[in-house]
This record gives sequence, C-alpha cells and structure tokens, in this order.
Amino acid sequence: MPGTELRRADETAEANASRATARGPQAVSESKTVVSNAFTIDVEDYYHVSALASAIPRDTWNERESRVSASTDRLLAMLDEKRIKGTFFVLGWVADRVPQLAKRIASLGHEVACHGYSHELIYKQTPRVFAEETRRSKALLEDLIGMPVIGYRAASFSITPRSQWALDTLIEQGFLYDSSIFPVRHDRYGMPGAARAPGYVHAPSGGRIAEFPMSTAAFGPFHIPVSGGGYFRLLPYWFTRAGLRSINEQEGLPFTFYLHPWEIDSEQPRVKTGFVSRFRHYTNLAKCEGRLRQLLVDFRFTTMRNVLRARGLLSS
Repeated sequence: MPGTELRRADETAEANASRATARGPQAVSESKTVVSNAFTIDVEDYYHVSALASAIPRDTWNERESRVSASTDRLLAMLDEKRIKGTFFVLGWVADRVPQLAKRIASLGHEVACHGYSHELIYKQTPRVFAEETRRSKALLEDLIGMPVIGYRAASFSITPRSQWALDTLIEQGFLYDSSIFPVRHDRYGMPGAARAPGYVHAPSGGRIAEFPMSTAAFGPFHIPVSGGGYFRLLPYWFTRAGLRSINEQEGLPFTFYLHPWEIDSEQPRVKTGFVSRFRHYTNLAKCEGRLRQLLVDFRFTTMRNVLRARGLLSS
C-alpha cells in the first residue's frame, strides 16, 4: 500500500525505536508502526473553546487568566524529551497577546501553522470577514517567526459543506495545505463522505489544496473519530490506540493527532455551562497528559508538513 512506502520524515522514528529496543522486544512490538504520523496542537486557551462560547462572552476574554503559555510550554518540554517535532496551529488572538509563544515554538524547530484569528466558526462568518481575519492571522504569525506559514486549521473544523468557499480563500492567500475537514457527522462540524486519507481537495472555483483530514478508524461499517481532542479524553486509551494502529498497519495510512494545551490543564477555571458542554470539556483532563506520554511512545510522529511532503502532496 502507498503509505508503507513513506520515508522517515525526521529522526523521531529512529529515536523512538532505539528507546523501545532498550526496553526489550515487547516494547519494540508495542511501539513499532508502519508510518510517521502528524502530531498537532491547536494553540488556544480554555475560554476560546466553541463548546463554552455561550457561557464566556468574547468581550470578557481579555479579563480572564491566560493559561495557554504555561500549558503549551509543558507540551513543548514533553516533545523535546521525546525528540519529536510537531505542528502548532496558533490562534491569531493568542499570537497577538503572547507573541513570544509563537516565537518559542518556532525556535524549537516545530512547524507554526494558522488557526485563524478569532476562533469564530467559519460558517458564522461572511467570506469577507473570514478573508480579513485569515490574512491578519497569517501575516502576524509570519512576522513573528520570520518564515512562511503554509498550513491552516479552522476553528472547530468548521469547513463543512456550507463553508467550502473557505478553501478558495485559503488558496488565494497562499496556504498550501488545510487540516479542517472531519469526515464524520457532528452537531458543530463534519463532512460525511469526505476522503479519509490525505490528498487534494477541490475548492468551488476549481483550484485545489492539499488536505490532511481529521482521522477516523474503521470499526466494522462505522468510522470512529480517533484523532485526538475530546475523543482522546473520552474514549479509553486502548480503544484510541487500536484505532490508530489500524490506520497505520491495516490501511497503511498516516493519521493526524491533535490536542489543545488546555486539555492537560486540570486546574483551569470551571465555567458554568450545560451538561453536554461540561462533559465534553472537563472529562478526564487529569488523565490526558499520562495518555499523551504513552501515545508518544506507541507511535511515530513528525510535523504535518513532513508527512504531506513524504506523500508527495507538498513540494516545499
């Protein structure tokens, strides 16, 4: 299968394999995977989350305690310990207020990508507002890190059938890849029937852009989200691991894993909101970091840019 031909995108695979070998044959078997996968972080604070939007007015964001820098630093330290490089989709609002964070991410050799500016759902914006916010965020990040920003991920994966026009905007503004399409049904996002493997997608104008969709695993006739975030916290780790292994080993494909800095911050302020939002946001926060450390041992990871390059979807 084509995914099995992926070259090692960086030294991560070698480092993980060496550590596993030192622990013995069982550990090698546990951590060995077929391909390198994309490790990604959506850099936003707890009060930016769409699920809490009804309880946290935007005009109060500046008044709230910023916790994103400390949590992101913990993730950076964890990746440095494992010698893994990842892709950080940085929210423009965060970059504006904590500019040193984006600089620090880039200085450590990670890829900085764009997560929009205001964390507003795309289908709630006009094309003009979306274009203005996206341009602002991309320019801000590029000024901070001194290099092109080529990747984009929408707030809450909000490129859906009713907002596919956003792909044209991304192409026009010079993005080379997107990672916003989730091939599932969900109350806030999703594009059922979309391709599950990285490839090119066509914008309404006919142009195309590389797409790394959010990962789902096939369990019988069902495709279950296993790519991280709330699914990583809510589902048992063994289930996530089994799903991710099936993508790598049975389908020969890379997966993308994502997390938010607030998901390893069990001390964050609790916000009064509805049961569903509380359940989605707060469940298993205290367990997330331990699971993440195990994930970094069990699979190979690199940046999203590297995985797309290895698949021939990016030339730069």
